Amino acid sequence: MTTHLTHWGAFDAESDGRRLTSVRGWEGDPEPSPLLANVASAQHDRTRVDRPYVRRGWLESGPGGVGRGDEEFVPVSWERAEELLAGELARVYREYGPAGVYGGSYGWASAGRFHHAQSQVHRFLNCLGGYVRSVNSYSLGAAEVLLPHVMGSMDWLERHSTAKSVLVRHTELLVAFGGISPKNSVVGVGGVSRHNTATWVGAARERGCRFVSISPLRDDMPANAEAEWIAPRPGTDAALMLALAQVLDAEGLADSAFLDQYTVGYPRFIEYVRGGDGVVKDPAWAESVTGVPAERIRGLAREMAASRTLITVSWSLQRARHGEQPLWLGVVLAAMLGQIGVPGAGFGHGYGSTCAVGEPARSYSVPRLAQGPNGIDRFIPVARISDMLLNPGADFDYDGRRLTYPDIRLVYWCGGNPFHHHQDLARLREAFTRPDTVVVHDAFWTATARHADIVLPATMSIERDDFGAGQQDRVLFAMPALTRPHGAARDDYSTFAGVAERLGVGKDFTEGRSSAEWLRHLYSEWRRPGVPDFDEFWARGSWEIPVPDEEQVLCADFRADPEAAPLSTPSGRIEIFSSAIDGFGYADCPGHPVWLEPEEWLGGAAARRFPLQLVANQPRAKLHSQLDVGEFSRSAKVAGREALRLHPDDAAARGVRAGEVVRVFNDRGSCLAGLAVDDAVRPGVAQLSTGSWYDPDPSDPSFCRHGNPNVLTSDRPASSLSQGCTGQLALVQVEALRGVVPALRIDRPPVMAE
Repeated sequence: MTTHLTHWGAFDAESDGRRLTSVRGWEGDPEPSPLLANVASAQHDRTRVDRPYVRRGWLESGPGGVGRGDEEFVPVSWERAEELLAGELARVYREYGPAGVYGGSYGWASAGRFHHAQSQVHRFLNCLGGYVRSVNSYSLGAAEVLLPHVMGSMDWLERHSTAKSVLVRHTELLVAFGGISPKNSVVGVGGVSRHNTATWVGAARERGCRFVSISPLRDDMPANAEAEWIAPRPGTDAALMLALAQVLDAEGLADSAFLDQYTVGYPRFIEYVRGGDGVVKDPAWAESVTGVPAERIRGLAREMAASRTLITVSWSLQRARHGEQPLWLGVVLAAMLGQIGVPGAGFGHGYGSTCAVGEPARSYSVPRLAQGPNGIDRFIPVARISDMLLNPGADFDYDGRRLTYPDIRLVYWCGGNPFHHHQDLARLREAFTRPDTVVVHDAFWTATARHADIVLPATMSIERDDFGAGQQDRVLFAMPALTRPHGAARDDYSTFAGVAERLGVGKDFTEGRSSAEWLRHLYSEWRRPGVPDFDEFWARGSWEIPVPDEEQVLCADFRADPEAAPLSTPSGRIEIFSSAIDGFGYADCPGHPVWLEPEEWLGGAAARRFPLQLVANQPRAKLHSQLDVGEFSRSAKVAGREALRLHPDDAAARGVRAGEVVRVFNDRGSCLAGLAVDDAVRPGVAQLSTGSWYDPDPSDPSFCRHGNPNVLTSDRPASSLSQGCTGQLALVQVEALRGVVPALRIDRPPVMAE
């Protein structure tokens, strides 16, 4: 057996050289993920890209977007593909410079650290002079901009979050806004060695910790938490949190000494809560907004004040219009309780959003490939790609700056799938027609590959040598190739090395090293005293990185001495009111947290036409859209489509039954889904996970046959501050499908030239 690493866990495998014959969870993992079943079953699926291809119209007529996404592809040799790509890159850099090239490459790519697609493409483009980059993420776009103003960087918070082992021993009440999702807990950026969510939650519950899950979905919390379920209207968590703050203030339960010593701006905020704008944010007001009974809000506030309480906010809450507000309010509530820096209490962001949160920081990072300097400083927030391509030269706001969208002529995507991550896919499809050329490396014929001009086949991680470790994970794994590559697929490094040589920057990119030599070089540069040499590490298969503080508590040093250990905020304190944000003058994100009514929610006028709140959360049977053709992913589909969950009352009101194909729609688009009826979903909610490969009707790109909810979601930003993704929530209607169910096309390769 040979061990390998994925974003959803390590596994041991056997192979016959062409395919995996046996896959099982790594022997050191107490809770291996069923997502491992997707790896072997997807490897030789008919949707694998087996050789280089070029879109016919681009090949015959030259650069331009007409026909992109619709035309057939022509197979070409690797030599011809390299020649065409090198020629087009030379033209674009000569005529438009680095500001004409967007190095998208957003996504989780491979768990390996050397064959990490984003690092490879960015290093390659930097050798040519640079590229327009993206900043922040779809998962955390609002948080990554807001938190440095309020409490500290997202990276710092994640690395220093209170250890799960501390929560097990000390937490009395854990209030989880957005829950602690079991399905999200199985994945981690870069990989997972040991899954432990069920273990730590169960141990905390057995000791006496009480869990409260505030979410539209009952199963957003592990079953062994035995959690109380509070289900407000989706998108109204900020109103609920304001009412909790009002009770703490009105009943004298707020810790004024902590607020005075460790925070700034509390008086400005609490004046608003008390009704400075004419509305007291009390539980009666919050009940009218959220649907949660006022007495339960009042009681929860008192319980929080009487217990050692951890308030955690999932990443999902900030993926919505005004998503900064509930996140900011989570910090404020924890500050009002005065328990930040106390073992088992305070604030957490993302427990259950990824397995990394709550893992104590390791002593040192892992080897990685240097990307080199970018010759230009042009960027966009990652969720604004359609705006950029559709509006070159237009101005936009971002974190107090006024920036301008560049004029992109070539998009280079290597790793990731924007037709999964992005919202309003019909608009994205239109945006993808604007560049002269789109280049994609991929192992599969995803929607992104189908909307490219040059498609280059990439290996899966099981088809190449590498090493890897997850973010915050303490085990570095050797990842020897388990099989030979599928078809004529190459690793990205080999592809870039060949094109770089044609462009005269081969030595800059490769430094004269092969892939195998790079692995040894990076490991040797990284190696610390006591760490085995490369040959011993490779033979052993893994190395455990020490963790200096198993008892890690967020903000413990700050609490002990805020002068000696200030936060990285402008004031060094927790900023309940931010002078910097206030100075930006953004109406959609003022200087302290507030309730701002979103355009699409169950209490608004738009709900009269579209009376169901779509919750487009992460899938349970795959990571994002990775390996959607895999065995476990397919097993979770209903009638071959992504499963849409409705409460029994909502299904009955529409005359639809479990197992049927239904139509989900709003003014932006529509999709088909397979219906699942489930009382774990709040009434008025339609839950449809992301991740199904976008399968549009050629005559109507706003319609997806396969169940991708991003034909329904809005491409509006969270706010002018962050420009973050808002793909979590939208209003929709569901109806029985009339007529013949159209066949899928995404489950086979696109049309090829004879």
